[in-house]
Amino acid sequence: MMRPGAKQYVVARPIYSEESFSEEHEKVYRPRKTILNHLEQFFTCDARRAKNAALSLLPIIGWLKIYRVKEWLLSDIVSGVSTGLVAVLQGLAYCLLASLPPWYGLFSAFFPVIIYFFLGTSRHISVGPFPVLCLMIGSVVTRLVPDEGPPLNITGFEGLTRDEQRVLVASSVTFLAGLMQLAMGVLQVGFVVMYLSDTLVSGFTTAAAIHILVSQLKFVLGLQVPGISGPLSIIYTLEIIFNKITSTNVCDVVISLVIMVVVFVVKEINDRFKSKLPVPIPIEVIMTVIACGLSYGFDFKTKYGIDVVGHIPKGYEPPMAPNLHIFQESAVEAFPMAIVGFAVAFSVAKVYSVKHDYTIDGNQELIAFGVSNIFGASFKSFAASTALSRSAVQESTGGKTQVAGLLSAVIVMIVTLAIGFLLDPLPKSVLGAVVIVNLKGMLMQVREIPYLWRRDKPDCVVWIGTCVAAILLGLDLGLAVGLGVELLSVVLRVQFPRCSVLANIKETDIYKDRKDYIDIYEPEGVKIFRIPSPIFFANIEFFRNKLVEAVGFNPLRVLRKRNKALRVIRKLLKKGDLQWTSTGFLNTSCGPIKESEDESSMEELDLPTDFKDLPARINWNADLPANIYVPRVDLHSLILDFAGVSFLDISALKGLKNLLKELIRVEVDIYIVACDVYILEKLHECCFFDDEVQPTMFFLTLHDAMLHILTKHPEMTQTNSDYEKITTTVTVHYPGGSLWSRDGNPTSHPETRF
Repeated sequence: MMRPGAKQYVVARPIYSEESFSEEHEKVYRPRKTILNHLEQFFTCDARRAKNAALSLLPIIGWLKIYRVKEWLLSDIVSGVSTGLVAVLQGLAYCLLASLPPWYGLFSAFFPVIIYFFLGTSRHISVGPFPVLCLMIGSVVTRLVPDEGPPLNITGFEGLTRDEQRVLVASSVTFLAGLMQLAMGVLQVGFVVMYLSDTLVSGFTTAAAIHILVSQLKFVLGLQVPGISGPLSIIYTLEIIFNKITSTNVCDVVISLVIMVVVFVVKEINDRFKSKLPVPIPIEVIMTVIACGLSYGFDFKTKYGIDVVGHIPKGYEPPMAPNLHIFQESAVEAFPMAIVGFAVAFSVAKVYSVKHDYTIDGNQELIAFGVSNIFGASFKSFAASTALSRSAVQESTGGKTQVAGLLSAVIVMIVTLAIGFLLDPLPKSVLGAVVIVNLKGMLMQVREIPYLWRRDKPDCVVWIGTCVAAILLGLDLGLAVGLGVELLSVVLRVQFPRCSVLANIKETDIYKDRKDYIDIYEPEGVKIFRIPSPIFFANIEFFRNKLVEAVGFNPLRVLRKRNKALRVIRKLLKKGDLQWTSTGFLNTSCGPIKESEDESSMEELDLPTDFKDLPARINWNADLPANIYVPRVDLHSLILDFAGVSFLDISALKGLKNLLKELIRVEVDIYIVACDVYILEKLHECCFFDDEVQPTMFFLTLHDAMLHILTKHPEMTQTNSDYEKITTTVTVHYPGGSLWSRDGNPTSHPETRF
């Protein structure tokens, strides 16, 4: 009897196999939908579904209805202006990564934002240039239109300047990446981003940061370095930089160092005192204005020969159709751009959606970015995603919705249409310094390596493999290698799981790995084997080997030895060299008896042992006549814990059935526990059961199977005093005295017996 409030439970109920439980407890019938049912549901349309589809495709309708003008508008205005100033500067700076004239970065900070305002589901990310994407575009641009030498022979390049050719390449690649994103969104395959783990993205973006750092050295040092793409491009670029290091422009170096130091210090102040500052100090904008003024006032371009932004045309250029020939040349690079752009934007959006308690739709985000890139590419912008620092500015300055993003686009438009000429004297070394300082967050991800090595070595290998591959082979091939390493690590973990032999924790119904605990009980002749992963074609042999290792014998070898022994015994009985007496077999032969090898019927050795024509059943664990040796099998019961098995494929079903038959044929009782109901259904559908492998071997829990074994083998309880340590009766005590039934009605039984 339980004391009220005791932190224990005791249950008294029958021992349940899966069959007995199904007979005693009726299941709820749930009709299965066929493919036709799903298709019918997919193509059925009514007013409610049409309304939901419209709200899904135009999320702006949903959040505009709840927009609080008095509470949110001022915050969105402040956030929009702050984000717009940063977007102008980052648009100019990141455009250098794409090997394009700087003012095209302003287009990328404007057109995609307009489309995302209507189609995006995130209220806080700032859409526009992202340095990793810009670098990936730059690698395609420099491959098709190199700095030195003629461009690739592409239809449509005739009569265009080098810059115009590069803009055509960048916009065409962006258009193709947008088409891929739109197609994935329409086909509802937004889940593909789940294959890019946080570890992989971290290693990839760290490698991208190193590429970006190297690419900006030529602006910081004031050197003329041609753009190089392809494997080992970073090595060749560094080689050229070191060969030209004596030609460094001292003015560019000084400007860059001053900008980097000041911006770094003020950013640290912003981070440390962000709770006290109403808005972060826009130090990049301030330093850019100062540098621009000094460059104009002291004529840095003429006196010191530094490279400046130069003339920024006013207004927007007419729309342009993409080049189909470039599609063919850049399709391989466009796909990783589409994936990376969406993955980064979605991960940032997810962080802010959790923080501010609203939902985002991955498939709709794909559609939003796809249409944004298609629309932007038509007006000569390049691929857009979101920059972490810019999104942080939009959120930290009080941005509530994408109204802030729209206002940031208005600021960019004002600069493009009216005051862009003020940025003509801006040194490119300033933009390079700003880019390098903003790499701090991505570069500091290197600190994750020791943590990953201590906590999860396979994840650490994924991080290092992705980072090294992306650095040496380029971002596109590096991403593919990283994804391959990641999938390989998952396959290896599933293919080689940590199997274990379990034992009972004394005086409980709990079973744990016997290597981890001292006070355990293992009934003699019983093994409990656990496999914590799905069983499929790649790991069924591993599962078999581990099980054979756990039980201590190979059942197929033992079976063949027994059948060979039966052959010998039958021959000896037939010859009269062996006789059956009341005390057992008697060897009447004087000479040694040799075991004959009959290879003509080896298949029969794998069949169940047949004792017909023999005077008695043979005890294989006793001494056999005529010096016949068969390996002893001390195991009489084997429990397989399937709690961690989520699926079985056809190859695994065949392998499992053969293994179970081998064990059954050597007189080992098999019990499978905690098997998923859908796996059981699949076993029935695949005709898994026969005269040897029967459904009665399936039990609800480990403890049910163990109690059944103890009941079936009473000699275990008589010879082993530890039997009393096995819990056999439990009664559940509810201190509150209130239970709830399935139909929701309370019952007031303080104690319940099952």
